[in-house]
Amino acid sequence: MNLIRIGIEDARKLWQMQTEAFQDLYKKYQDTENSPAAENIDKTIMRLQQPFTYYYFIQEFDENVGAVRVVDKGEKDTAKRISPIFVLPQYQRLGIAQKAIRMVEALHGSSNWELSTILQEKVNCRLYEKMDYRQTGKTEVITDKMTLVFYKKD
Repeated sequence: MNLIRIGIEDARKLWQMQTEAFQDLYKKYQDTENSPAAENIDKTIMRLQQPFTYYYFIQEFDENVGAVRVVDKGEKDTAKRISPIFVLPQYQRLGIAQKAIRMVEALHGSSNWELSTILQEKVNCRLYEKMDYRQTGKTEVITDKMTLVFYKKD
């Protein structure tokens, strides 16, 4: 598996993959304000232009199967953040996200990370907990069906 840094020239491809990957969660929770499936391409372009954002295509089987965004301001006391990470539906449940997280941690440092996910998505929660991320106790109710839960890895 490889991580390939994404440049602005790949914004449309990244945006299309993100929309596809988050479509099922969008349909399930109907969260138009926060869902990556509902974002327009301008938000993807804006993130790609941020000096502290590192987007990577996740490549497996000689093709792009997902992507991960790392927010790394390079400040010792500021946590790095994974937001978002996704794997296209046909490649899910193959351990790809777990490998990708290990790889970004190797690139950006193995400690001082944070992320959030949907509390109701138990598979996602188990993935992060298996990777030594611990719930912080902070949650944010988005709708009556969806709550975000926050994780940290020291």
